[in-house]
Amino acid sequence: MRIRKDDTVVVIAGKDKGKIGKVVKALPKENKVIVEGVNVQTKHQKQTQKAKAEIKHVEGPIDVSNVMYYDTKTKEASKLGYTFNDGNKVRVAKKSGSVID
Repeated sequence: MRIRKDDTVVVIAGKDKGKIGKVVKALPKENKVIVEGVNVQTKHQKQTQKAKAEIKHVEGPIDVSNVMYYDTKTKEASKLGYTFNDGNKVRVAKKSGSVID
């Protein structure tokens, strides 16, 4: 899975297509990511002795195949690749050729 936490991504499929957000959490075993502001779901919280009942809005996971890395240099979605830089494996944006990390 090439998308990691704190990457900026754009949604390319689904009800939130076109939205841009930051990856809050990556779930590589499930092949999913949680992006802030995308796939917002309503959760009803039951009342407890310490907290009142409330309706929460939380982001749900979406499949990693429905997002693409958002390249800030070209201002559009870009595929990711790998290359070796000084003996270290680094991610590279294919459109601009810039090293990500």
